[in-house]
Amino acid sequence: MTTERPQALIIEDSPEITLLVRGLLEKEGYSVVATPQGRRGVEYARAERPELVVLDLSLPDTDGVEVCREIRGFSDAYIVMVTARDDEVDKIVGLTVGADDYVTKPFSPRELAARIRAMRRRPRAATERESRDFGHLIIDPIAREVTVEGEAVDLTKIEFDILELLSGSPRRTFTREQLLEHVWGDWFGDDHVIEVHMGKLRKKLGESASAPRHIRTLRGVGYRFEPA
Repeated sequence: MTTERPQALIIEDSPEITLLVRGLLEKEGYSVVATPQGRRGVEYARAERPELVVLDLSLPDTDGVEVCREIRGFSDAYIVMVTARDDEVDKIVGLTVGADDYVTKPFSPRELAARIRAMRRRPRAATERESRDFGHLIIDPIAREVTVEGEAVDLTKIEFDILELLSGSPRRTFTREQLLEHVWGDWFGDDHVIEVHMGKLRKKLGESASAPRHIRTLRGVGYRFEPA
């Protein structure tokens, strides 16, 4: 019996980059589809639900960040953003809309393959356990749902993974390195990405770094979750 290969989607307008990434992904065991158009990429992702999306930030018909945002709205696929602009703002913006990682052109095929393998080692769902009730905040690791004051909160995959880790061990301090290892796996980029996602998470929970309710920053050390 043959095992069905996982699907990957390349949204990239450079034929050379597409050829390079296609060959790499096929070696990694993927069945690959590619398109140079962002809109077609969204349509394919919605219809076929690929496991992995390699997405160029600069596309001829639409912005790659918007494509990422749309795909993340209905899919938990791993998303790697590709950019030719070595600009920290571009990278961070991409990650805040739901990308799991990024690479900057020109990139090493070996590096991209390592990042993809690291992403695939990350758990896609929380291990089975009961909901965590912190009064106004309820976290359901099985359903991956969060409510604040009875209202559902829409978290990205990364935001939920951070909250799930912190709330699973209240009052335990996690270092940046531990968060990177748990949520991102083998991370090659700037660890400033943690602060970006933490800021987004806090805002959605109705708190801030200056007035924390649950997520506290220990400067120079890391973060911890306070149950009350």
